[in-house]
Amino acid sequence: MTDAPIRIGLAGYGFGGRYFHAPLLTSTPGCEFLGVVTTSPERRKQVADELNRPAYDSLEALVRAGAQAVAISTPAATHIPLTQEALRMGLAVVCDKPFALDAASARETTELAERLQVPLTVYQNRRWDSDFLTLRRLMAEGALGTLTRFESRFERFQPEPGPPAAGGGTLLDFGSHLVDQALVLSGPVERVYAEMRSHDGGDRLGEGLDEDVFVALTHRSGARSHLSGSWRQGAPGPRFRATGTTGTYVVDGVDGQEALLVAGATPASEGERWGVEPERRWGQVLRGDHAEPVPSARGEWDLFYPAFAAALRGMRPLPVDPWDAVTSATVLDAARTSAATGEVVRLP
Repeated sequence: MTDAPIRIGLAGYGFGGRYFHAPLLTSTPGCEFLGVVTTSPERRKQVADELNRPAYDSLEALVRAGAQAVAISTPAATHIPLTQEALRMGLAVVCDKPFALDAASARETTELAERLQVPLTVYQNRRWDSDFLTLRRLMAEGALGTLTRFESRFERFQPEPGPPAAGGGTLLDFGSHLVDQALVLSGPVERVYAEMRSHDGGDRLGEGLDEDVFVALTHRSGARSHLSGSWRQGAPGPRFRATGTTGTYVVDGVDGQEALLVAGATPASEGERWGVEPERRWGQVLRGDHAEPVPSARGEWDLFYPAFAAALRGMRPLPVDPWDAVTSATVLDAARTSAATGEVVRLP
């Protein structure tokens, strides 16, 4: 492909499409954002008012408008059908997480993309969080020694209304990020143990969407990851506590890029300030009584779509290998089984 802008559309204009994808697409050099596929009258009005771009009735209409690629940010249960439809039309795809409801569907779709030779990637944007980039830098520098335990949380206290149905439940919604980050840090998993709790109009275990999950992973490297996701945690723990043989990195709160986007800021409006965390939000490396503040790396959600455009031009690999999402889905399947049986699940 030439260096002409990549013509890309967006499917879905719910929370993710409206606040995560659209602002980044409008701010990405090298991408021409064509508009949004949605049939909702409310969403179509929002697209016209907020983006000044057309709304399309279908992926086919987006193709007729000249699209080369599409970002899919629709309810979780529709990701695989829409991704497969787009791939068969020849559209390169960015699929939001969770990529699939189960590993079999994730594998089938990744194999389809390979057979058709159409690019497919998954929007694991939390790889470009400030805190995660800082942790990876500390590990690369040897500041923590060898990582032995990774504790990672997405916890909040919002029992009403609880997890949105579009996300597929907390294990899929939060777990897709938590597991992906753990795999990036510590590699393949050999054992999975999980606990899940669901509530539906009361405190009845096993009904409704899961809204409180704990997943323990044992990696082949020997490292362990303890992952928590909750909508009912009145006292959220640190975002990360990453323990190595010579020190521990602890950081509270959540990367600020989501809050910026929801507030209406974009990489284009913020320029060099985008993703920069204030000093009060920095983490620390602790060694017993000694605590050392660690300047946070700049959050880099703004680099995902430029990387995707460069990959379509053949200049670099896709920002996220879809097989990584297959691996994550395999771990999430095992977690679901473990939570149902109370047993540790071993992976091949």
